Amino acid sequence: MLIIVLQTCAILWAGSTKYVSIFRSPRAGLADLSGKKVAAFVVIPAEEMREAREETLATELRARGIDCIAGHLILPGPLVRDREKAKAYLEKAGVSGVVMVRLVGDEEITSYSPATVWYSQPYYQGFYSYWGYGWSAVYIPEYTWTDKVITLETLIYSIDKDELIWAGRSESTNPKDIQKFVNELVKEAGKELRKAGLVNK
Repeated sequence: MLIIVLQTCAILWAGSTKYVSIFRSPRAGLADLSGKKVAAFVVIPAEEMREAREETLATELRARGIDCIAGHLILPGPLVRDREKAKAYLEKAGVSGVVMVRLVGDEEITSYSPATVWYSQPYYQGFYSYWGYGWSAVYIPEYTWTDKVITLETLIYSIDKDELIWAGRSESTNPKDIQKFVNELVKEAGKELRKAGLVNK
């Protein structure tokens, strides 16, 4: 019984992503992203990891109709901390918008479910009276489980206006595969961006 319960929990919770907070500039609109060249940046220290994730992010955004290029193709790793050079490279590339994803939390959360018994009437004297009781008094043992929760912030800036137009903080539970993880993140962001009227699809 315990194994079945834990397997069910794993299926339900594996890889779920949700946005827990959203900001949208009241001045932002569809024109801020529609037909504009956008660069995707993933803010992590390891350059080789950054490149792969930016490519994945850019690919997912292009699939949703945004003209997006991976940031490392515009701005080499050694220059990311030089604001003036970053500005010059982005202007030279004709970038009008930037999507930035940054890791802000990575923690393990342990949850607990106490043992429970579902009771009916305890009739023990006769077989058929106990039969009804026995099947309605199922014991579920106590158990604990640990979830890995990744917290990311996704920021969209208008370079033309030098202004934050949208931001969201997301929580992802038990991500297993980076491709599926980024796909789910972009999918959920797309829903929020459609609500905000910033993209069509």
